[in-house]
Amino acid sequence: MKVFLILVAGCLVSAGLCVRAQALEENGIQFAAEISHIAYKEPGVMKEDGMMSGWNISYAYHHNLVLAAEGRFSFGRVDYTSNGTGDMEDIDDYLMELRALGGYDVSETEGVVLIIYSGFGYRFLQDDSQGVTTTTGALGYKRESNYYYIPIGMEATADIGNGMRVGLVLEYDFFWKGAQKSYLSSAVSGFNDLSNDQHKGYGYRAAVRVISEISDIDLIVEPFLRYWKMERSESADITYTGVIVGYGYEPKNYSTEYGLKIAVCF
Repeated sequence: MKVFLILVAGCLVSAGLCVRAQALEENGIQFAAEISHIAYKEPGVMKEDGMMSGWNISYAYHHNLVLAAEGRFSFGRVDYTSNGTGDMEDIDDYLMELRALGGYDVSETEGVVLIIYSGFGYRFLQDDSQGVTTTTGALGYKRESNYYYIPIGMEATADIGNGMRVGLVLEYDFFWKGAQKSYLSSAVSGFNDLSNDQHKGYGYRAAVRVISEISDIDLIVEPFLRYWKMERSESADITYTGVIVGYGYEPKNYSTEYGLKIAVCF
């Protein structure tokens, strides 16, 4: 969050689909654990990075038509660095994502699944440094990002024999709208809390899957990449005890997350 103060008187897929190449084994529930590294940058302003871990659960119905729902939750701690306001360590981060997808299996080759899909996604990230100060004495506060987006992607899976399959997921995320909330009052009680609307940005994600069939269970190992690029948000007034003293906005920023997911599918 970039905050400008004007003091009176001069003085912030994986698509989650679980499908099999064999007929009659087309629906599935997937439970997964994942670990990742996340890096967030506002060029020329600040950066944060750290490790996240979490889980997700998804269900997919697959019979030419594909319907899927996915929920994901990750948590971890990140370190903050800024040339202007100093450094801060071990900031609590929480990330939640909900997705509903629909698509169609367009493959015509036995042993191959090729799905084109779209849907709706919601991504929530909380970055909570309230009660913490940087190395230069600047006060931290709680921030929340809300993204609403439309995923457009493809998932391909091929049977390579011996109960093994390999897959690839490529997705573009069309950003619909969002809001950045900065709880300045968690640092100084007299300030208001900001809500900055966001309208421009995009994301993409990619994953490679190795799937091993063990009895009636699929074991899935999946390296992944998730990326967001957001343009500057709209500005909002900053008030102190009800008096406008400046304005704040969310600068252009980039978020990159890469990691490994291990899942079982029933």
